[in-house]
Order: sequence, then structure tokens, then C-alpha cells
Amino acid sequence: MENSKTHIYFVPGLAASSKIFEYLQFPAEQFELHFLEWILPLSENEPIEEYALRMANFVKEERPVLVGVSFGGIIVQEMSKHLQPKRVILVSSIKSNKELPKRLKVIQKTKIYKLFPTHAIKNIEGFFKYAFGDYAKKRVKIYKEYLSVRDETYLKWAIYNVLHWNQKKPMPHIVHIHGVDDEIFPIKHIKNCITIEKGTHIMILQKAKKISEIIIDSLN
Repeated sequence: MENSKTHIYFVPGLAASSKIFEYLQFPAEQFELHFLEWILPLSENEPIEEYALRMANFVKEERPVLVGVSFGGIIVQEMSKHLQPKRVILVSSIKSNKELPKRLKVIQKTKIYKLFPTHAIKNIEGFFKYAFGDYAKKRVKIYKEYLSVRDETYLKWAIYNVLHWNQKKPMPHIVHIHGVDDEIFPIKHIKNCITIEKGTHIMILQKAKKISEIIIDSLN
């Protein structure tokens, strides 16, 4: 019966569309999948808590499962404060600001991100090249296909909130799936996670079958 299905809501990574979830595989008779797209912040200064509440309003079922990738993982954790989810699952993300790597903390403390010209902010591949070097250069084609949100206000807001997320301790009962070769959030900073060998920051595309299996197992 339709009502017996587990409803899973997915939030993609920073600037990405829900297309990043296209390779996930779930039994249709057991799960109902909902793919959320980014909404625009009301301003560059909209508190992440208020933004998350607006995102949470798209969730219509009780006891949903929330799955977020990268910055989407931060958002689903904030959304969970306004909902009563059955489970919160992170992929290639962080559970608190303690898991941010040193280079992102440097960018945050020095406020280098504020010096980016407008065209660099709109060109999100340029930001990632600047921040993460060869990692992004090898993946520009993938970024162009899956990163579809180019609104300047959104990009500035999202980058600020990745760097300034104020979650000091992990929330309880989080399922965290993380790649051993994640270049954005290196595994050495990540605690209490399910690791995927050879998993990079974009493993939602490369390791979709394995990630699907882990999510299903965590819900049984």
C-alpha cells in the first residue's frame, strides 16, 4: 500500500540539482522518493535556521527520512530541527563545524571569500578551482552538468553558511556515509561514519549503488 512506504527526501549539494541522485536505486514498492531543489534565500543574510524551515515546509509526510549531500547534509540537519524524521542520513558532508578542514577554516577566518568578484561567484567551478586546485579541474565537465544554481545571492549565501555553520556538536542518531578519498571534507576530520573505499566528494554519482545499499540497510 502507498501509505506503508518509507518517504525519503533528498537535498543535493551546494548549487547542484537533484539530478545528482539519478543513479540511486531503491525498491519502488518499499520507498517513495522526493527530490528537493534549492530555493533562493530571501537575502544574503537570511539565517540558515529560517531557510531550513522554509525547506522543511516541502516535507508533507510524518517521520520522513532526510538525505543530504555535502552542503545539503548541513541543510537536512537544520531541517530536522523543525521535523521529526525517522532518520537523517549524510553523504559526503559534516556533522559539526569541528569537521571542517583547516583550509576552509582559513578561508572563513580570513574572509577571503568576500574578495571574490561577482563573476567568480557565479562561476562556481571557478570557486572550487580556487579553493581545491586540481581536484576541481579534473571534474569541470561533471560540475557543468550537475551544478545548475547560478544565482549570485544563493551562491554567496551558501558559501557563507558552509564556512560559518554554528553546529558545535553532532546531532544524535545521524547516519554518515563518507568517502575515504573525499577531497573537500577529508576523512581524517570525520568521526563516526560509514566509509566507502575510493569514494570522492562526488561519490553520489560514482558509488550510487553502494550508497543506496547502505541507506536501505540503515532503514531496516
